[in-house]
Amino acid sequence: MLLYSERVLSDRELKKLGEHKYSSSCQSLLDPAMQKFWNWFITLVPLWIAPNLITMVGLMVNIITTLILVAYCPTATEIPPWWTTALCAAGLFIYQTLDAIDGKQARRTNTSTPLGELFDHGCDSISTVVVSVASCCAVQLGIHPGWMLFQCVTASTLFYCAHWQTYVSGTLQFGTIDVTEGQIVVMGVMLLSSLSSALGIPFWTSEDTSVLSPSLPLLLVIVPAWVIAYKSDQAIYHSHPILYVLMFGLIAAKMTNRLVVAHMCKSEIHHRDPVLLAPLALFLNQYFNTFFPEDWLLKISMAWVMFDLVRYCSLVCLEICDFLKVDLFKIPYPPPSSPVQVPSSQTKPVQGPMTRNRKKTSKS
Repeated sequence: MLLYSERVLSDRELKKLGEHKYSSSCQSLLDPAMQKFWNWFITLVPLWIAPNLITMVGLMVNIITTLILVAYCPTATEIPPWWTTALCAAGLFIYQTLDAIDGKQARRTNTSTPLGELFDHGCDSISTVVVSVASCCAVQLGIHPGWMLFQCVTASTLFYCAHWQTYVSGTLQFGTIDVTEGQIVVMGVMLLSSLSSALGIPFWTSEDTSVLSPSLPLLLVIVPAWVIAYKSDQAIYHSHPILYVLMFGLIAAKMTNRLVVAHMCKSEIHHRDPVLLAPLALFLNQYFNTFFPEDWLLKISMAWVMFDLVRYCSLVCLEICDFLKVDLFKIPYPPPSSPVQVPSSQTKPVQGPMTRNRKKTSKS
């Protein structure tokens, strides 16, 4: 190879690669239903087609449809033509299908090798980037560059962490909500963008603010609450259901308060919030094989959530009181008198006895 002065893989590494056996576990919600379709679709594929060729075709379809979308949305701020997002949805569906059947084709033709696994995951790593970019273009996320960067970096980080976990445990684990569910959500977003563009409705943006902005804080509460509860090997939710529900309920309350403040201030809701350190700590603890006991980590997280919620509410109330020059729990007493306001619909003053007397005097 021109760019390498020596071999990339040593003899020892090649030997270990040859001995490698693929291992995975899946708890996906939608995979069982999709498997029926994939098992039927693989019967349509000729036996002479190589599994890696199936993988490559799926990736190329995904890349081409995304490049077409990017050509019409070079900064991810433009409203894409309806057919470009519909084409991306179809491209992602084709990629998902071909990516799901390449392993079935390998087993069907008795040609499974470690190279196939490596080739499959290598294509997945590229597809993760491609799908992230297409999603940003579909929802005009370029209007908020920071959020766009966060979304793309997060997608790649999660993919890396999934294989980090595989590197440690030896088994690629798919959660209850994982790749299949994420891809279907992205397809739905693409089709919704296509529909809104066809109807001429700017669904994803309104008054210089993103319709999607409030969705992330909600997802950052719901998804971790579900995943942490059912991936716990110490039954953290079932052992402490009240404490668990109370903690995530207070996190949701904090997010709701921030949404109300954003609405009243006519501003974007910020996605980074210190209260999310609580579910992050629980998630990372599970990810690294429950390094700390989950019961006392839950109690510490609950204490942090309560402290952060009280602190946020107090600061907001005090800042508003200071700006409006009012007290939070006191009002002036006796109440200050206010002038009587005449309704705007009343075009002329009411004539009382005094006004009638003035008119008579002037006539005389």
